[in-house]
Amino acid sequence: MAGLPEWGPRFLEQRRIATIATIEADGSPHVVPVWYLFRDGLLYVGTQSASRKAKNATARPRATLTVDSRKPGTERFVSGSGPATILRGDEARAIVAAVHERYLTGDARSDPRVGGALAAADDVVIAIRPAIWRAGASAELDAQFFGGLLSATPQKWFRELD
Repeated sequence: MAGLPEWGPRFLEQRRIATIATIEADGSPHVVPVWYLFRDGLLYVGTQSASRKAKNATARPRATLTVDSRKPGTERFVSGSGPATILRGDEARAIVAAVHERYLTGDARSDPRVGGALAAADDVVIAIRPAIWRAGASAELDAQFFGGLLSATPQKWFRELD
């Protein structure tokens, strides 16, 4: 996984909200927040086959997924871009189940009104095989340019986010 920093895999394994970007017919990006799974160097997003992101990934099979942390003074991100494949059937169901296990409680997954409905809705998976990784951490920039000043007392330098 060239381009992915040593902290990248651990960061991607954390439970966060990601953002997926697919390509619209006019070439513009379609960007939406998603749940995701990072496994064996691939990024997976469960979705509905009728969703715009699934249709875009089918027609123009490239996507980017970005995962970030936005706590002032400790911001970081990892972004993977590359070919996207639509997975269906048993393979998709297994990955959707793994994604739901990451984000939903056992009660939610076992309740047909929640887990059952979400599992039925997410009938495909967008699998991204990143050819390009990008990553950054504000602490690295802080160390390079400010000697760690900003990270040591972020509340002094940055306003809290709403």
